[in-house]
Amino acid sequence: MAQPGDPLQQWSESAKYWTKHSDTIRQMFSPLTEALIADASIVPGQSVLDVAAGAGDPSLTIAQRIGPVGSVMCTDAIAEMVEKAKANAMARGLTNIQFRQCPADNLPFADNLFNAAVSRLGAMFFPDALAAFREMLRVTKPRGVLAFVVWGESEINPFCYVITDIMARHVETPPTDPDAPGAFRFAEPGKLATTLKDAGAVEVRERILKFKIAAPISSEEFWQLRSATSDTLRTKLGKLSDKERTQISKEVLESVKDFFPNNRMSFPAQMLIVTGRKTAR
Repeated sequence: MAQPGDPLQQWSESAKYWTKHSDTIRQMFSPLTEALIADASIVPGQSVLDVAAGAGDPSLTIAQRIGPVGSVMCTDAIAEMVEKAKANAMARGLTNIQFRQCPADNLPFADNLFNAAVSRLGAMFFPDALAAFREMLRVTKPRGVLAFVVWGESEINPFCYVITDIMARHVETPPTDPDAPGAFRFAEPGKLATTLKDAGAVEVRERILKFKIAAPISSEEFWQLRSATSDTLRTKLGKLSDKERTQISKEVLESVKDFFPNNRMSFPAQMLIVTGRKTAR
């Protein structure tokens, strides 16, 4: 059972906010889904594992691409996320997708089962990334592809740093362990690639993906989304007075206005995509 303060409990508490904003999040990160499909060489008829899929993407998009002969296994450690993913799949009429609640480092699947395994913005939060990568390799077929996308450095992603900088002026933030689960755990170039090699992957490659985090939402809606879906931010704000929260909100809305042309969100972003293959035997 999750203990207070542990990552599993934190994600359980955040799940209702992620499911509430799932349509917007899907739009925001659709370029990442397209990049994963391309870099993992996913084609119709394949079987694909999606680890830490949250409310269903990229699983749902992949299921549409691979056709009725293909299949997707959508997994997440949080029950609420899995249930939302099921509902989203039903709404789209998808029948070539299955769901399992399970952690990344203990996958309940047979060896050599999937053509590819992917994770979009999930690897940074695996409690034991090395064990998770080994599990994903285990269940992937020989020469199958693993593909991950993770945040690049916070300092080059205004979607993140604008709020981080403002919060730092109002709330003391202790240093974080760079190896602990967190959004920027693998932001340093080469770090995830090295861990994937250590897990046994071969032909490991890394590339930078530059894109726009875009969605038809206002700056006010952006702040609502960010302040709800981030457990860290939600916790910090919860300890402040109404006056302090109002002041922070004003500062955020002023600071992000240039990223909302025509009242629509558009942040420049930079992330890392890392791929590797399972050995031939």
